[in-house]
Amino acid sequence: MKPTKPSFFILIAFIGGLAILSSTLSKTPVLPLFAQSLHATPAEIGWIVMASTIPGVLISYPAGALSDHLGKQRVLLASLIVFATAPFLYLLISNAWQLMAVRFYHGFATAIFGTVASAAIAERYSADRAARLSTYSSVTIVGRSIAPFLGGFLISLASYNAVYIACAISGVLALATGLLLHPQGVRRQTLAPGAVLAQRDGTSAPTTKPQWPHFWASLTTVLRVRGIMLVSLIEAAQYLVFGAIEAFLALFAASLGIPAWQIGVILGVQLVSIVFAKPLMGRMSDRVGRRQVIIPGLLIGAASVVLLPYAPNFIGLSVLSLVFGIGFATVTSSTSALVADLTRDGRYGSSMGVLRTVMDVGQSIGPVLTGWMVGVAGYGSAFTLLAAILVLAALMLGLLLRET
Repeated sequence: MKPTKPSFFILIAFIGGLAILSSTLSKTPVLPLFAQSLHATPAEIGWIVMASTIPGVLISYPAGALSDHLGKQRVLLASLIVFATAPFLYLLISNAWQLMAVRFYHGFATAIFGTVASAAIAERYSADRAARLSTYSSVTIVGRSIAPFLGGFLISLASYNAVYIACAISGVLALATGLLLHPQGVRRQTLAPGAVLAQRDGTSAPTTKPQWPHFWASLTTVLRVRGIMLVSLIEAAQYLVFGAIEAFLALFAASLGIPAWQIGVILGVQLVSIVFAKPLMGRMSDRVGRRQVIIPGLLIGAASVVLLPYAPNFIGLSVLSLVFGIGFATVTSSTSALVADLTRDGRYGSSMGVLRTVMDVGQSIGPVLTGWMVGVAGYGSAFTLLAAILVLAALMLGLLLRET
């Protein structure tokens, strides 16, 4: 591998911030409002919101495996083309079904970019892998945090089209910056068994043609590493709870009569805590080990969630939301790095693809499971179930995975 270019990390973090800003601008808070203006029914709005998550399940692993074969830069640029083109399609929409189709297309951008960017960072940095991945994630969260405020301001000041024009500007800037990424050198090639034997014998290896990646063989190779699947399940559990809290903490606060601006603060402090805690926890993970960071993070998250029904006021919910953000940051600062540590044969893209696919499934299940539980037994039981999921994840990691 060529020496790491000093500017690579700065470029990929800047691109990630712009790309996620563009992606989040397209949905928060504009998406449900825009869908409603198109006379979409509540059921249709649900499908519209879900449409962009489906590509994460479908494409994360293939994109990662393809990046192992073609190189990370090429696949990243493909995702950035989607980021740059999708926003213009919103300007042409006239009904709910068109919006659903555009959301599905736009979802491929985030699914591909998130997987391959993480794989590229994990591949290039080993000594400070968790710190790099966590810092990158925090930069994208900054972009995600700016989007709701900017989107709401543009809707109030101008129109929905103004939001999507801003979304397009951010996406095009991400693509333009992506063109500055240095190529990763010669594309990896798959050698025939005879070529490998010849090399081991000291003779020159026969020339072979590049082969398209064998997705199932690569997937089997990754899944044989039990730890990768286990850590992916831990990540899924964490994102299941995160998705549920993201959807229902606001509703729980509203049910207590807390005003909207205070609900914004409750959710905002969580996001701020994640931005600042992730890089710190990543550095700690590089020093003391992954499990030693992930397990306490899961337990901190569980404690904060189970206590939510016992803090029915603005201050209490704000404190617990902040603590949950710290727990979430602590866990996710190390899961991607741990998967990278467990990866064999340089299959970082495939490994990250498996991680992202399982994570997306968990995040999709969270709101549905919690909504059902709230309807059946109320918020107290729902939050207790979420806390139990995090405790179970901590037990699984502690008992089943040996530190690498």
